[in-house]
Formats: sequence, C-alpha cells, structure tokens
Amino acid sequence: MLCAFMPLANTVEKQNKTNEWFIRDTSRKIRAVLKAKAERGEWLGTRAPYGYIRNLDTKKLEVDEEAAAIVRRIFAMCASGNGPSQIARILKKEQVLTPTMYAYTKYGMTHTGLDTQRPYHWSGDTVADMLENEIYIGNTVNMKYSTKSYKDKRRVEHSREECLVFENTHPALVTQEVWDIVQRVRKNKRRRTNMDEQNKYSGLVFCADCGSNMVLHRAHTISASYNHFICRTYKRDGEACTGHYIRECVLDEVVLEDLRRVTAMAREHPEEFAAYIGSRQSAEIQWEIRRLEKELAAMRKRKAELDTIFKKLYEDSVLGRITTEQFRMLSGSYTEEQNQIAAGIPQKEMDIQRLRETVSGTDGFLDRAKRYTDITELTPELLRLFIEKIVVHEKEVKWSKHAPQTLEIYYNGIGCVDNQQQDMESLQPLKTEEPRQAS
Repeated sequence: MLCAFMPLANTVEKQNKTNEWFIRDTSRKIRAVLKAKAERGEWLGTRAPYGYIRNLDTKKLEVDEEAAAIVRRIFAMCASGNGPSQIARILKKEQVLTPTMYAYTKYGMTHTGLDTQRPYHWSGDTVADMLENEIYIGNTVNMKYSTKSYKDKRRVEHSREECLVFENTHPALVTQEVWDIVQRVRKNKRRRTNMDEQNKYSGLVFCADCGSNMVLHRAHTISASYNHFICRTYKRDGEACTGHYIRECVLDEVVLEDLRRVTAMAREHPEEFAAYIGSRQSAEIQWEIRRLEKELAAMRKRKAELDTIFKKLYEDSVLGRITTEQFRMLSGSYTEEQNQIAAGIPQKEMDIQRLRETVSGTDGFLDRAKRYTDITELTPELLRLFIEKIVVHEKEVKWSKHAPQTLEIYYNGIGCVDNQQQDMESLQPLKTEEPRQAS
C-alpha cells in the first residue's frame, strides 16, 4: 500500500520544487527591474509622498499645493524651535487631516496605516520622518531599504553612503536653507520645558572650557531679566567645571549687536569681507584638514595592521599553534577595535570633505546678509540661519557682576569675525561686560 503512494509523493515534491524555482526566478527579475529603475533615478514608491502627486503619464512627482502648504508649515514650525511631538499636537488641534487620511479623502487611496476613526491623529514619528526626508528638497533617494530574499521579507536599512541619491529630480517644497536649519534643530533635540516660551538658543551655546551645552535656567518665580545660562557640566558636577554664568538678556544684546555689525560689513564691503574671510579660512581650514588627514592615515594604517593580525591568528588556529579558546580571547578585543575603526574612517572622510566645501560658505553668507537688512529681533529661525555656535568663556573674575567676559560667535560658513570693522586682518574674540543687575 505504501508503494502505491510513492509516485504521488514524488510528483508533489517535484511540483513544489518547480513552484519554488518559479518564485525565486520571478523575484530575481523583479529585483533586476527595480534596480534598473533605481539606477535611473526613478521614484520607486507605490504612493507619492505627502505634498506630491504622481503624474501617471510622465511618472514624475508633481506638487500637490494643498498638502505642500502643510509640509512647508511643518518645516517652518520646526525651524522656529518646535519639536515633532509639539508640531503633531498643533496639527491635531487644528484638525489637519493626516497624510493617509488626506490621500484617502482626496484621491481615494488606501493605506495599511489608514484610520478613518481618527482622521486628525498626527504622530510625532510621522512628523519626524517628514523632517528627515530629502524628497522635500527635490532629491530622490533609492535603495534605502532592501530585503534579504524572497523568503525573508524583513526590511534592512542602508546607510546614506550605500543609497543611490539623485538631486533635483522633482520640484522642492522647502529651500536648502530651511532644510539646513531644520537639520541643525533636529540634531540638537531638547526636552520639553514647563515654560511657555521655548529656548531660542537651544543647541547653540557652549562652554569654552569643557565643551558641553550651556543650560538656560529660568522660572516663573523670577523676573525674565534674571534668566541665565550656566554650564551643564557645572550644574551636574560643580567640581568638574565652572559656571560660565551669563544672563539671557545680555546674550541677546551682544548677539544682536554683533549680528547687525557682521551683516552690515558683508553688505557694505562685500569684496573686502570675502577676501578677509577667505584668507583666514584658508589657513584655519588647511590646518584642520591636515590634522584630520593625519588621523585618517593612522586609522587606515591600524586597520591594515589588524587585518594582518587576524590572518596570523587564523593561521595559528588552523595549524593548532593556539587553541580555539585562545583564538576567541585574542580576537575579541581586536574585533571591537576593528569595528570602531571601520565606523570611524567614513566619518573622518566626511569631516574632511565638509571642511573642503566650507570655503564656499562666504557666498551664501553674503547672500543672506543682503536679504536681511533690518534685523530688529532675534528669532530661532534667524539664529540658526546665521549662527553655528556661541562659545562662552568664564569671566576674568568669577561671579563678578562687572568683570569682562569673552564670547566667540561662530557664523555659518565663515566662523568668527573680527570685532574691528576697519581692520579685517586679525581675529579677536568679542569682549563683553555684563551690566549691573537690577536691585
């Protein structure tokens, strides 16, 4: 009786193998087609991103003005200091349709995340993903995710270096300038405070001695004129650093005055200003590039040494010169070092490339200075548009009300600018003297 079923079992097994070969072959063909499209810079998504609509004839992304207005507003809110969760709450309160609900309502498109019961339920994650999506500056980023095989559908995320990036493939919804501001804001994420007004300097003020962020201290029980910054390290461990105390109103006054001065210099003497910045940048940047290149060369040399060590260890293990346990013990620490170097080399290369591109920042600064001719108030957007960081030194006499205190204001793309308008050949930190506190 068993023999009677053998031909049937063999037939089923052959059919299963045929089906598997067919599925695998189909998967390979689909992957090949998608790869070809990705390499041509075509948009691979099945649905257009929020803010766009896909032209069925040209297959290109076109602007959906109604949704694009919301996208631009989201970026503007982030640039002004609001985080993703805060933005989501504002949109929910104003009953703005979520991206999935908007697509369903306007175009009849469904999505796995569609929730018709909560049409205005924006989440912080949705907003954060939008703020980090290069699609909104006109770039197409393909091959960001992949799956291991047709059997394993789990997504594997690739680093940006592994992706295929095509610039200016469709209309941008936000400018590069706004995008850069938002990325700087996102880089310096901060916790919510109990005060209604957010700290406009968040992520911009640093301690000159320990390099940590300066913390803004304020409370409902004190006057706004007494709000002040203090070193984060000092606040956590008083013995590790000093306070570097500076009042917020003093910082506002100094930064506003210096911003007006520097932008006026750029507008009134653009050629001399560009020459001064260029000559100073050349020396500073070349020195920093040489330093980073030495570190990069040392890392590459060490990587080669570790490769040789691993080959020797493996050879000794195979030939029985060392035990398996000894091989594990010896290779363990080397593996950790090798992983750190492998991760550090691309970062060093990016830092060097960024410095080489910094010299072109003068033109961008001159353009911004021409557009902002009447700066009367410091806003979060304005600060991040012009300023990279503010470094606060300790007072010459600690805790003195009147002792001079050095501030270094670094502007995006050009660094510190000499305080002497008539002399653009030397760089001197800006000296400030804190006014007497009100009694």
